Amino acid sequence: MNRSMRRDMVAECFGTFALVFSGTSAIVINDLRPGAVSSLGIGLTFGLIVAAMVLTFGKVSGAHLNPAVSLGLCLAGRLEGRRLVPYWFGQCAGAFVGSGLVSVLFPDHSGLGATLPVGGVYPSFVLEAVLTLILMVVVLGVACGMPGDLHAMALAVGAVIALEAIFAGPISGASMNPARSLAPGLLSGQTGSLWIYWTAPFVGAGLGVALSHLLFDLKKEKSS
Repeated sequence: MNRSMRRDMVAECFGTFALVFSGTSAIVINDLRPGAVSSLGIGLTFGLIVAAMVLTFGKVSGAHLNPAVSLGLCLAGRLEGRRLVPYWFGQCAGAFVGSGLVSVLFPDHSGLGATLPVGGVYPSFVLEAVLTLILMVVVLGVACGMPGDLHAMALAVGAVIALEAIFAGPISGASMNPARSLAPGLLSGQTGSLWIYWTAPFVGAGLGVALSHLLFDLKKEKSS
């Protein structure tokens, strides 16, 4: 593994750590102190931390922070295939570190902010796929329309994640991110529904790429 690939992996690791630690901490704190953060605050926490990480690491690794997004960008020809596994490794490692820290800080909370299909399996699966489809189209649309503009990417991606978390969080958890769901799910022992969050986002990302091929010129400037 060359230096550039290691740098990308570390950037994805830290960025995903920040995402999982901040977002799931907001959920845990709201559970322990009802109303202290609120559903709106949780959604904004996820959106704002993603926006901050895009501004911080966008020029390093692209700040995917999400295995489904990385796969989508690879399918779209905007991420080299040889980088996909290191990206996934970094993202999952960061998620486990973030969730592990939450478990140390809040040992009395058994859920650790795990994503659960509160609204039922079928609605949650469809929601996760559609939410990720929208996210993928936004990512590729900004990447093609305003290549290299990190402020535009941070605003668009942070906003869509916050919006989707606010309205869909109470039903499916609005994960859109296999790594974000895997770590708290495994560490809390809530694994029964993990298959939803490890299939639906990838399905949504693939559909988002297919739709984006009809909407944008995906052959423009590639990401890292």
